[in-house]
Formats: sequence, C-alpha cells, structure tokens
Amino acid sequence: MQQLRLARMHLIGRMKRVEDSKWDVQPSGFNNNIRWHAGHIFVTMETLIHQSINSYEPKHPNWIPLFVDGTSPEEWGEDVPSNEELMTNLREQLEWVIPFLEGKQDLKMSEPLIIGENIMTIDDIQGIIQFIAWHEGVHAGVIDALSKVS
Repeated sequence: MQQLRLARMHLIGRMKRVEDSKWDVQPSGFNNNIRWHAGHIFVTMETLIHQSINSYEPKHPNWIPLFVDGTSPEEWGEDVPSNEELMTNLREQLEWVIPFLEGKQDLKMSEPLIIGENIMTIDDIQGIIQFIAWHEGVHAGVIDALSKVS
C-alpha cells in the first residue's frame, strides 16, 4: 500500500506543475495527451481492482471507454472530464481504494492477469497492487515528458 501512496504522491507532484494549456496538446511522436494519461491512470486502477475482486465497483465507469488501452483523444466527444475533475479524483482515489484492499493482499484472483504474450502472470492482489504502482510511475514519467515538450 505504501507503494501506491508513493506512486500517487509522485504523480500528483508532477501534475501540479502542468500548465492547464498543456493538458490537451499531443506532440508529434506521442500517442496521447496529458488528459488521457491522467484519466488512464485513474481508470486502470479502478478496472484492475474490479477485475481482481469482482465486488469492487469502479468509480466513474463512464470514463472507462475514454481512457482504456487503445483509446485516443481523437475519438472523444464533448463529455470528457475536466482537469479539475481528474485531479480531484486522482487525489481522492486512494481514500476508497486502500480501505477496500486492506487485508486482501494475499487473496488469489479468480482469473490471473496475463501481461503480454505470457510474459508475466499476476495471480494475487499483492501482485496487482505492485503492477498498479509500477504502471502509475511509468505514466507519470510520460506526463512529465509531455509537459516539457508541448
């Protein structure tokens, strides 16, 4: 759980430095923009926890089609969360996620998460927590890069 907190603290620190005007800029060579990465981080945590423990109900399920792997800002309509909505939810997400996960780290998943072409298999909640923290750090780095080149 400490890794989730550390990753989120790092992300929020990076996001605070991003100028509002840069959220929707998609520089050449990048597949998405800062808004997409922020939403993707939020949605990935929600969907992976739900996939791991089916009783977890993802917050903002209407955001999932906007931010899952393979989506793009080019496909969005007008109903996209604002900078403020995304930041508020990223700041508050661990307030409901961590209490839900506490005491469940050793649980086995009903279906393991297979990453890549069988490169890695995650079969317990602790593994999912570690993967989420790593994933968040990767996207925080991309957000940082985007904020510098856009």
